[in-house]
Amino acid sequence: MPSFANPFAGNVNRKISNEELVQAIRLDIAGELEAIYVYDAHVQATDNPIAKKVLADIRDEEKAHVGELMALLRVLDPREGELFAEGEEEVREMLEDLGIQEKTLDVKAVPAKTVGSLLEE
Repeated sequence: MPSFANPFAGNVNRKISNEELVQAIRLDIAGELEAIYVYDAHVQATDNPIAKKVLADIRDEEKAHVGELMALLRVLDPREGELFAEGEEEVREMLEDLGIQEKTLDVKAVPAKTVGSLLEE
């Protein structure tokens, strides 16, 4: 949650090292994930259509921020990026073993099974 009591809590009186920057970016990612969770909880907790629309849009912007920060983290720490890629590949292999194809952005491609379609069954 925010720490507004001390406006200088996030300030550092020197330039930070690359390792410290990587740690700061990880903390930023955690903050974005928490914001996604909170906004989504608010969307689910109201029937007000205007609030739902605005809060869902803000939630989705936070998701984009996670993507931006993850891309930055991969640049700042290439080894961590390699580990992320390994994890992604492991999941792809598991999906393949289960006969599930990843959803694609190509609207013409219609996969036989997706994670979403399995959840709907």
